Amino acid sequence: MDAKKKITFIVNPISGTHGKQAILDLIEKKLDLTKYEYTICRTEYAGHASEIARKASEEGCDIVVAIGGDGTINEIGRSLVHTNTALGIIPCGSGNGLARHLHIPMDAKGAIDTLNKGFQTTIDYGIIDGHLFFCTCGVGFDAFVSLKFADSGKRGLLTYLENTLHESLTYRPETYEIENSEGTVKYKAFLIACANASQYGNNAYIAPQASLTDGLMNITILEPFTVLDVPALSFQLFNKTIDQNSRIKTMTDKKIIIHRSKEGVFHFDGDPMIGGKDLEVEIKPKGLHIITPEKPKETFDPFSLLQNLTDFVDKRPLTTTLAHRHKQLVKLNQNILRRLSKKD
Repeated sequence: MDAKKKITFIVNPISGTHGKQAILDLIEKKLDLTKYEYTICRTEYAGHASEIARKASEEGCDIVVAIGGDGTINEIGRSLVHTNTALGIIPCGSGNGLARHLHIPMDAKGAIDTLNKGFQTTIDYGIIDGHLFFCTCGVGFDAFVSLKFADSGKRGLLTYLENTLHESLTYRPETYEIENSEGTVKYKAFLIACANASQYGNNAYIAPQASLTDGLMNITILEPFTVLDVPALSFQLFNKTIDQNSRIKTMTDKKIIIHRSKEGVFHFDGDPMIGGKDLEVEIKPKGLHIITPEKPKETFDPFSLLQNLTDFVDKRPLTTTLAHRHKQLVKLNQNILRRLSKKD
C-alpha cells in the first residue's frame, strides 16, 4: 500500500469574503483520508503564509493548499515555485482569478473533491519588478484602483465596481513605452495589463486568449476612451471579447519593459506596489505544480451565461436575487454614464 501524501492547508482568517470555519469543517468531513494526512495552519501576520509554505515544502510536503483569495494564493505560490510541492486552492477570495481560470470549483466541497482526485499540472508564472505573479500584473488604472481597493472595508465585485466608478472621475491616462522583442512602441493608455491567466477575477477577462502553459504573456493595452465606449467595454470584459474592441491593442511576448515618465503604482495579482519608471515583466515557463480538475488540455470554454449567473447570484432564491442584482447594476451603469458625461 502506498504511503499517504502529506497535505498542508494554510488559511488566512481575514482574507476574502467568507468565513473559514465551515471550510475547515468540510475538510475534516470530505478530504480523502485514505490518500492524505493533513495539517491546518493559520496565518498570524503578513508574510506568514510564505514562511509556512516554504517550511512545508522543505519538509517534503506533497501539497500545500491556499484557503483564501488571490493574495493568499500568490503568497503561498511564490514559496512553491521550482519545488516538488504542488499548490492546491480552496477559493474564498473576492476575485479568485487563478481558480476561475483553472476551472477549480468556487464551492469548498467541489474544491476538496478536486484535491481528492489529485490531478496535477504545471503552470507558468510571471515576474514584475522582482515580484512574482500568477494571474495578472500591470500599470495604469487597474493598479491605481488596486491601491484604493486595498484599504476598502468591504470586498466583492460591486465594491470593486463602485471604487472603479469613483476613481474614474479623476484618473487620467498616461503615456508609456513598451520595449518588447520587436522594438519599442509608444501608447497613451488607460491601463496596461500583462496576463499569465485570462482574467482579473470575478470572470472579468482582460486577456481572453491567455494561457498558463504557453510560456508567453498576453499584453492588453486599453487606450483612452469616451463615455460612449463604456457599455461595450463593460460587456466585452465579462464576455471574453474585450480583445475585439477598437480601443484595445494586444501583443504577446516572453519579456517586456514598461517605461513611464515617473515612478508610481503597479500591481501583481491585485496587490499594489510602488515601483520605478522602468518595470521589467517576464514569464517563467513551467514553474509551479498545481492541483486542478482533470482536463486533457487547457481549454477556453465559450462564455457561459449560466456559469456567470451562478457565480454572481449566491445562494438566495434565483428570481429574488436576479431582481436585486439587476437593480444594482442598472443603477451603477446609470451612475457611470452620468458621472463620466460630467467629467467630459
